[in-house]
Amino acid sequence: MVYQIGIENNVEGRSIAWALAHPGCFAYGPDGNAALLGMPDSVAEYAAWINNHNAGQCWLDTNVIEIHHVDTWDVYFIDENYEQVNEEGYEVNAWLRYDWRPLSNQDVERGLKLLTWSREDLLSSVNDLNQDALEKPYPGERWNIAGILNHVGRAEWWYMDRLGMSMTYQDIPDEPFRRLDVVRSSLQNLLPELVGSKQVLGVDGQFWSPRKMLRRAVWHERDHTSHIRKLAGG
Repeated sequence: MVYQIGIENNVEGRSIAWALAHPGCFAYGPDGNAALLGMPDSVAEYAAWINNHNAGQCWLDTNVIEIHHVDTWDVYFIDENYEQVNEEGYEVNAWLRYDWRPLSNQDVERGLKLLTWSREDLLSSVNDLNQDALEKPYPGERWNIAGILNHVGRAEWWYMDRLGMSMTYQDIPDEPFRRLDVVRSSLQNLLPELVGSKQVLGVDGQFWSPRKMLRRAVWHERDHTSHIRKLAGG
């Protein structure tokens, strides 16, 4: 099976390889080549993750994994005048050619499953933690675990806001678990309405589409679930 890969460089000092047709399938590396080399293992792990959540039914063929690098984006920074500056400015993340493609019914059907499974994993990662553990500070970390949960909820709101389709920020609950639930329900209700949409918006120097929103939402939750597991297990 052929997997088309987009590379995003200079993301917090590393690169991300994105499996473009498979939200939540990604690999990190110190540079683009290293991230690309990690993709076969990431595809296999991603297929196993789907199998574990979907009663052994995976829509990926991993007997032969062909990795095709088709696009590259180098992250840069801009100021309030949209002039390119150093890393003190606003980060402009990847707009990959694949992000132009409208979401199909199958994309949304699978995307909703992926979001359900990633949420199950996130909640499982904190299921045994009491309030003290959620609010425990970690030296060198930007947030405690409760802060990470709040961040995940806010990020999903922000992705929808890039398309002009979010609730007002004031309507988002402050409590982390309530925030996660309210924002996710909004995203789940929105996605079916975006089937076939060719909408692409430019906001704050970036392009956004329904496909990019879905790509980043599944990645973001899976990434932070791994982060929480490392913190809680440490």
